[in-house]
Amino acid sequence: MKRSLAEWLSWQEQLHLSEIDLGLERIGKVAKKLGILTLPFPVITVAGTNGKGSSIAMLESILRAQSYQTGAYTSPHLIRYNERISINNHPASDAQICAAFETIDQARQTTYDDEGKVISLTYFEFGTLAAILCFIEQKVDVALLEVGLGGRLDAANLWDASVSIITGIAIDHESWLGNDRETIAREKAGIMRKNQPVICGDPNPPKSIQATATHIGARLYQFKKDFSYEKNEQDWTWNGWDNQQFTLPLPALKGEFQLNNAASVIAALSLFNKQLAVSQQAYEQGLKQVTVAGRMQILQKTPEWLVDVAHNPQSAEQLATYLQNNPVKGNTFAIFSMLADKDIDQVIHIMSPFIDQWHIFQLPGKRAQTLEALKQQLQLSGNTANIRQHKDFSRVCSHLKKSVKNEDRVVAFGSFLVVSAVLETCQAD
Repeated sequence: MKRSLAEWLSWQEQLHLSEIDLGLERIGKVAKKLGILTLPFPVITVAGTNGKGSSIAMLESILRAQSYQTGAYTSPHLIRYNERISINNHPASDAQICAAFETIDQARQTTYDDEGKVISLTYFEFGTLAAILCFIEQKVDVALLEVGLGGRLDAANLWDASVSIITGIAIDHESWLGNDRETIAREKAGIMRKNQPVICGDPNPPKSIQATATHIGARLYQFKKDFSYEKNEQDWTWNGWDNQQFTLPLPALKGEFQLNNAASVIAALSLFNKQLAVSQQAYEQGLKQVTVAGRMQILQKTPEWLVDVAHNPQSAEQLATYLQNNPVKGNTFAIFSMLADKDIDQVIHIMSPFIDQWHIFQLPGKRAQTLEALKQQLQLSGNTANIRQHKDFSRVCSHLKKSVKNEDRVVAFGSFLVVSAVLETCQAD
């Protein structure tokens, strides 16, 4: 009997012993059985701590403006799993994904590890292979792959990229990647390939980026050293090598930091130009039209409801800067929760000056920080009288919809799970 998409995903979550199991050996063997180790289209990979989703969205929007057929693979999703696999800026259908899963599982069942056991794949590995099969079926011109949690050992790093982007490096996923920027950057730099260009958009790049590029023999282009940008009143100018210069409209995505992402994207596409030529008109149109859910997204203006997936100190700083530069007349109410393995104290410290009242609840799942611990961490940061606890998200939303005034702002952040809950509620209304 054919499985539904929900059934496939539920089964995948329990197939492998652990949710995260970094390494390319398992997925590599199944990809070889499927005959997809070599792809019929070029690949652009994007790694980093923050800015990956926005960079993929800009790449996709610009390339679509040039009429290229695009496939984009990102994670996690906010509402529907299908968001992870985008074809020409539209989510793949249930039927497409289920057909890919069936093909993958048939190949997996006849693929064995060194001990002669049938290979098992993680939820993420299934999704990565499914994305590639969907892209092949749809005959895309280019695949844009977001390298998820890691870099070097991440499933999306199985294929050689024609050009890669490394966005900003910050401390996150410490139990998997290390607890300092140099170590984390070394893992992210594992997406580099010999003789291939790689863009590093970090304004203060760890030394391990250059060291890894030298060791691998990759062609490294670094922000401020090889390319830069200048913000003007109504637009911005990208400055590159060989006297290249483009004056372009500001990206449609909110936040000053998006110019850094845009500059890295323009750098990557300019190096990709011999494979897929892109005109300045496409750059302009793509930047004007780009959208990405959950990144400083305003859902309504009166009162303002803003959602952002900020879940580490670097992304919290970007959100705090936006709130500081775009104040409201009334109060700012936070809808907030986080996973226990994140730097909750630092995120609270960064955001506290811009929040008048915190509305907290506990996320679902084993990794969630408890409601009591969230309250204690807020109190230790100096927030004592302005904390409101709720048993679940629906009660937070119901309370704020009744109580906020038109001049107020609601900002939801701390996790993709927080943002997805808000988006689902707003869609249902």
